[in-house]
Amino acid sequence: MPISSSITLIRPQAIEFGPGSVSKIEKWIEGRFHRILVVADAFNSKRVDLLGLSGTVTVFDEVRPEPDIANLNALLAVAEVAKPDLVIGFGGGSAMDLAKLAAVLPGSGCTITDVVGVERVPAKRAALIQVPTTSGTGSEAGTRALVTDPVTQNKLAVQSNHMLADLAVIDPELTLTLPPAVTAATGVDAMAHCVEAFTSRRAHISVDMYAIEGVRLVGKYLKQAVADGSDLEARYGLSLASLYGGYCLGPVNTTAGHAVAYPLGTRHHIAHGAANALIFPHTLAFNAEAVPEKTAAVLAALNAPSHLPVFDAAYDFCAALGCEMKLSRLAVPHDDLPAMADEAHAIRRLLDNNPRDMSPDDILALYEAAY
Repeated sequence: MPISSSITLIRPQAIEFGPGSVSKIEKWIEGRFHRILVVADAFNSKRVDLLGLSGTVTVFDEVRPEPDIANLNALLAVAEVAKPDLVIGFGGGSAMDLAKLAAVLPGSGCTITDVVGVERVPAKRAALIQVPTTSGTGSEAGTRALVTDPVTQNKLAVQSNHMLADLAVIDPELTLTLPPAVTAATGVDAMAHCVEAFTSRRAHISVDMYAIEGVRLVGKYLKQAVADGSDLEARYGLSLASLYGGYCLGPVNTTAGHAVAYPLGTRHHIAHGAANALIFPHTLAFNAEAVPEKTAAVLAALNAPSHLPVFDAAYDFCAALGCEMKLSRLAVPHDDLPAMADEAHAIRRLLDNNPRDMSPDDILALYEAAY
């Protein structure tokens, strides 16, 4: 690490972490906010009472996985009427990403396309609380929101410090209801954030400690949580891993794993965590020659057998969780692979961080191997 290497670290103003921490929202809000907009999916909208809210509460309950511009615009229309002074993201990464945008866009005169990029949001217009109910995205700790453009089938990335949560509440008890498949996929997503940041060209020692500990926590607890969703210790460990992954995303961000996984979601509506699980062994093995020591540290943190090749060790870890590891079984047309490879290669904000250069042919070969 060059002594001249610098980094900017940003965290939510306050973080409440641990079982039962959701109960602290009521006191934090008390007397400060009067028009509250909760952004949730259909499931979490039915348990908004857990947030202990008072005043005028509007619930947007139409968050979809991999939200697109139409989903965002539906939320913004509700927000324009509700005029919230507080927005709460209550759910997985999709709910929290949309909540960020609902806290800054209404009344600003801007649309999503006006603010794509870095620090193009003019100001925060409502306070923001993020309450994750999955252990995967780490979005509660970050300043980035992703929305799919259905025309181009690409993700629009907005990054702004104005979208940082004023309060993040990570309560592992909220994740006890997650079914095994979602637990596995979101846990691998958290791990992928940590692994990709750890092996990135932009890796930094101040983030590495969170990254490798996040991988270790997933290696220790993910199989437990998949096998027994009521295991609160395992849920606690995964919630912490997800938060650490969120710490990695802002200053370092992800690399080829996410770039190659994105077209699976935008083009074929495969859940983000499931896409990451399928892609993870391929990109880890591809990058291993560029970062051999860090790759070995990742596999050790996952408790992978040391005698196995990198690909086999990573593949076995994901497959043992019940993750689908073949594109052909996810209804991805084989003739779409070249277009997917071109789309992934164009995501330079991620691929430029990858420790090893990856051409469109490299990505296509990876998709073929995964097919």
